Amino acid sequence: MPARVYDNVLQTIGNTPLVRLNKVVADLPCKVYAKVETFNPGNSIKDRMALKMLEVAEKEGKIKPGGTIIEGTSGNTGMGLALAAIVKGYKCIFATTDKQSKEKVDILKAHGAEVIVCPTNVEPEDPRSYYQVARRLQTEIPNSWYVNQYDNPANRLAHYEQTGPEIWEQTEGKITHLVVAAGTGGTITGTGKYLKEMNPNIKVWAIDSYGSLLKKWFDTGELDMGEVHPYISEGFGEDFLPENYEREALDHFEKVTDKDGAVMARRITKEEGLFVGYSAGSVIAGLRQMKDQLTKDDLVVVIFHDHGSRYIAKVYNDEWMLDRGWLDMGTVRDLINGIGRRRLVTIDSAAKVSDALDLMKKYDIEHVPVMSGHDVVGCVSQGSLFKQLIEGNSIKDQTINEVMSAPLTEVGMDTPLERLSAYINKDNGAVLAKDESGQYTILTKYDILNAFSKG
Repeated sequence: MPARVYDNVLQTIGNTPLVRLNKVVADLPCKVYAKVETFNPGNSIKDRMALKMLEVAEKEGKIKPGGTIIEGTSGNTGMGLALAAIVKGYKCIFATTDKQSKEKVDILKAHGAEVIVCPTNVEPEDPRSYYQVARRLQTEIPNSWYVNQYDNPANRLAHYEQTGPEIWEQTEGKITHLVVAAGTGGTITGTGKYLKEMNPNIKVWAIDSYGSLLKKWFDTGELDMGEVHPYISEGFGEDFLPENYEREALDHFEKVTDKDGAVMARRITKEEGLFVGYSAGSVIAGLRQMKDQLTKDDLVVVIFHDHGSRYIAKVYNDEWMLDRGWLDMGTVRDLINGIGRRRLVTIDSAAKVSDALDLMKKYDIEHVPVMSGHDVVGCVSQGSLFKQLIEGNSIKDQTINEVMSAPLTEVGMDTPLERLSAYINKDNGAVLAKDESGQYTILTKYDILNAFSKG
């Protein structure tokens, strides 16, 4: 059957594939399928509701030709709105938060949108919050429409009319569980409501983040601001309750840590070949936390909201992950066994700085431990010597004892590599590992990143 020809990009939204997951859920008793929303033209599920909300606004006369679309967005809704605006001839202004990835902001700008970055760590009612900035702009700009995806019923309507029916048809009505990272409430409420109308026994599980108040609201009916604190996960969790939520469409909320979501997103990409965003990792991590509630007869559908390209500088950046101690990389012993023993180049504390510079050049190294007899008493590095030079100090003829820094941190052979992030940073670029015989090996940030990239 020949591929369909479309009149514009908006006609390609929806009808995304359902792909069975294998390796990351191998120990679960049931079948798990992912609704892969990265196949939408804006690479996220938000294309669906963005177009639907705009179409409803046009029918209701809330925006006129040539008008301006205004929204507070974590990036993906803005992308869907930007695509629709290009085709339909509107302008876009988006307010977002400073915790969102730079890639999301750059993509919005590439599609002609104006983007205003607002602080994350403020109350929703604060005039600096991205919610309030968007609301204010709507009052100031003629012929503008504030989308308000959080309270806009067309958000959940898009999923009631599209996402839910697609999943029901693709699973031939055999779905038993729907698992979704919950943010604005539109996807999980709209999809869940449709599926429960088709079969009331279907369980709808929401994935929430630590720092969000949604789980406690669902469990107790209470909006507890004491639950709210900054978190790194993007695109789900809330510090207020959007009007799109309907409790009767949901069965359970499960919280997932920032680390678990990030680590699992990388696993999905490496083990399933699906380049997915942060929330996809959180969904699978949350599902795995609830695996004891599943049986061999269940058929689970998870929603992969967006594409990994949105998170290149974060989740898929080794150094970003390393700085947070989130790389599961084995131990110091594993690393040394992998790279092999290397001669430790040291210098005596009575030597000249020029001698240290010669050693750095000869062996192409940055850090040289300083010895006094058999004891490590300090360290000299290219960075520390350069800093003293630019501060106007004439150090070439000084002794090492006069310019050395504190000794490098010593770590044991069984120290987890991810814990080294507490010791290796921009100011201290190496550690010393000491084995049971007392032999030292120097490990740098480059060694760790290089070993991980080969893993």
